[in-house]
Amino acid sequence: MKENFKIVCPVDFSECSLNAVEYAARLGEKYRADLILIHVPDKDDYQKLAAADGHGGDQYAFIQKKLESLVQTVIEESLSKGLISCQSHIKEGKIVSTVVDFANDNNADLIVMGTEGVNEFKNNYIGTKASKIVTRSSVDVFVIPRKVYFKPPRKFVYATDYLEEDKVAVQKIVELAGFFDSEIDVVHVSSKETSIDKSLHKTMVEELSPFIKYEKVNYVLKSYRDEPGLGLENYLITAKGDILVTLSKKKSWFENVFTNNLSKKMSYFINKPLLVLKRA
Repeated sequence: MKENFKIVCPVDFSECSLNAVEYAARLGEKYRADLILIHVPDKDDYQKLAAADGHGGDQYAFIQKKLESLVQTVIEESLSKGLISCQSHIKEGKIVSTVVDFANDNNADLIVMGTEGVNEFKNNYIGTKASKIVTRSSVDVFVIPRKVYFKPPRKFVYATDYLEEDKVAVQKIVELAGFFDSEIDVVHVSSKETSIDKSLHKTMVEELSPFIKYEKVNYVLKSYRDEPGLGLENYLITAKGDILVTLSKKKSWFENVFTNNLSKKMSYFINKPLLVLKRA
């Protein structure tokens, strides 16, 4: 396990961001990590939160107090279970660039963040802050959909095109799955445009499997006549996958699958946590 593992978690105090904090803390316990909560000020958010709490004074001080309270809650619940530390920062700027730069400046290993909500996520996936951070980040990103609460994952589903980078990426998944004694399904979805036969699939598996030192791994080849994203969603449903993992370089699989037209057809797929590996 890497020493000095660092997790950055953006917080705007919405329900989905608080769910992300819980995921970040639970993962931090397993990785024995330092957790850093970051809040990027938004004047409209301040006014809404202050009004809800009947606070008419300095919104900046109000948010600082809420952040400190959240840090204290995480410390009380997670330090005894393995989390090394939790701290918070307030950074002004545009949220996407600020979070990405902050993660880089702090040598973070993982960003854990919530999405803005299921409906917005479905109808405008590529336009959301979460997906922009995924696209621009050089750090792995764990995206937690709204109303998805932490539970120990039973099965990880890794969507692969059998790239050379998979040999490193899958080792990250093995470490994470090992924390929870989870299964791993390594899945390639073949479509009309990206069809591979069983013999080629077997050859690819033989090349990858020596890099996976873990017993609970299944290699799966699925054929789907339409978009591979829909085929992958179908597999997630039938296999009861809990977390989807994909390896994504700036504009490859991730943006190809999550187009507006395709994401509108998908519901189960985007109601599961998504781990996008960037540093394989």
